[in-house]
Formats: sequence, structure tokens, C-alpha cells
Amino acid sequence: MGIPKSIQDFAVTEALPYVSGTADRTGAIIDMIDFRGIFVVVQFLAIHDSCVTTLKWQHDSDVAGGTMADLLGTGISVAGDDDGQIFILDLWEPVERYVRLYVDKNAANASGESAVYYQYAACQRPQTVTVANKITYERHMSPIAGTA
Repeated sequence: MGIPKSIQDFAVTEALPYVSGTADRTGAIIDMIDFRGIFVVVQFLAIHDSCVTTLKWQHDSDVAGGTMADLLGTGISVAGDDDGQIFILDLWEPVERYVRLYVDKNAANASGESAVYYQYAACQRPQTVTVANKITYERHMSPIAGTA
């Protein structure tokens, strides 16, 4: 029995390690050449009450990201009382090849966040779902009861 295609259709990448601060943050640049969709899961821990933060997608045709541009309508506002909340931004078929998360902060009040990218709908299979020392992936197929 082969691995179901849906398991081979995704890749997971760290976007932002957890950091608390007032400076804007740029997520890792992701190459979308082999994928049709990507979503990012951003979790906030402590957010200062007066913090003004926006999450948004950016894209570029250049791997270096020197001309990254915001994507229209992709901004999500994060309020000062959103401590512990999770935000998900989904992007289907981006126009440019390279994308990233951008965390726009007001530079006066701190928030702490981390983020993970999930690319899906792969055009080529299989995709690597484990990155050394960053993300560990296990697959369990119909396990029976017993010691874990």
C-alpha cells in the first residue's frame, strides 16, 4: 500500500522563531514554484495593550526579496488584547514566485510572536516535511492501542 497522495502534497517551514520586541519582522522567503497554496500560522503570546500590529503577505519575483511588495487585502490587524491568539493567513496561487509573511509593528510597544508556513497542493511529489533541528514530522497510519 502506497502513501496517500495528500500526505505527499505539503511542506512545513519555520517562518519566524519566537521573539518579543517592537521592530517589524520579515518571515523567511518561500519559493512557491512547486506549490499552488500556502498558509502561515502565527501565534502571539504577550502583546502590550497599546500595540498596533498588522500581519500581511508580501511577494517578489526575486529570491533575494529586494523588491517585496504588500499583497492587496491580505492584512490582518492584531489588537493589544489578542494575547495567546492564533492567526492564519492563507494565500492561493500567488502571482509572484517568492512570498513571505510581514509583521508590521508600531515600534513603540512590544508583541511576541512565532510563525510556521504550510505549503500545500504540491505540483511535484514527494515533498520534504522535516527540516533538521526545526520541525519534526511523524505520520501514524491506523495505529492500534498500545504504548505510545
